[in-house]
Amino acid sequence: MCRMARPRKPLLSRDRIVAAAGSLIDAEGLEAVSTRRLAAELGVSGPSLYNHFRTKDEILEAVADAVSARVDLSMFDASDGRDWRTALHDWALSYRAALADHPHLVPVLARGPGRRPAGLRVADAVFGAMVRAGWPPAQATHIGALMRYFITGSALGSFARGFVDDESAYDPADYPHLGQAHLLAERREQVDRGAFETGLRALLDGLALQYAALAPGGRGAAATGAAARGGGQGG
Repeated sequence: MCRMARPRKPLLSRDRIVAAAGSLIDAEGLEAVSTRRLAAELGVSGPSLYNHFRTKDEILEAVADAVSARVDLSMFDASDGRDWRTALHDWALSYRAALADHPHLVPVLARGPGRRPAGLRVADAVFGAMVRAGWPPAQATHIGALMRYFITGSALGSFARGFVDDESAYDPADYPHLGQAHLLAERREQVDRGAFETGLRALLDGLALQYAALAPGGRGAAATGAAARGGGQGG
């Protein structure tokens, strides 16, 4: 009797489940994900998913962490050479780009890293770089939180998409300053990116003023103290 050869790769894996769930979320949103739907997409029985994930929420967390893993953190490496402001700027652009590619996942990411490994590496990198630059640990935590609020908040919606492309909707008699508002929708990417970069510059300008107000001696003492205590929490 001839035995069938075993498949070279397992029929199901965490990576396959995460990839399928991510594609489903990108196409239809978080509500589209269920273990039954995923099993159908993967061509397996529903219970087989539980060998890899206990709940739907665990799957969503894994998909969110896969997005976090794509965010560039190289600018926070001690050997990189970028100052703290440039590092935050470049990281924010990378983070926003990742969220822009997967907008339906923003509500999950906005909750914070929780136990997600890649998300925790992001928080650790931001906090560590700020303390290394001389920010007191408490303020480094605030900066991490502030940046997460700003970046995820900007990705939760689109200002430009909030206007319709019907010129008649903005009667000059009622809205004398919205004569060009109907053009915003078709320029969504340009408007939203410009708004993000304008806000990011303003945010970093404000942080730079706070940084300049810190006594140089205080910066060094703060960084040394944090290193002795083993760091803290990021955003």
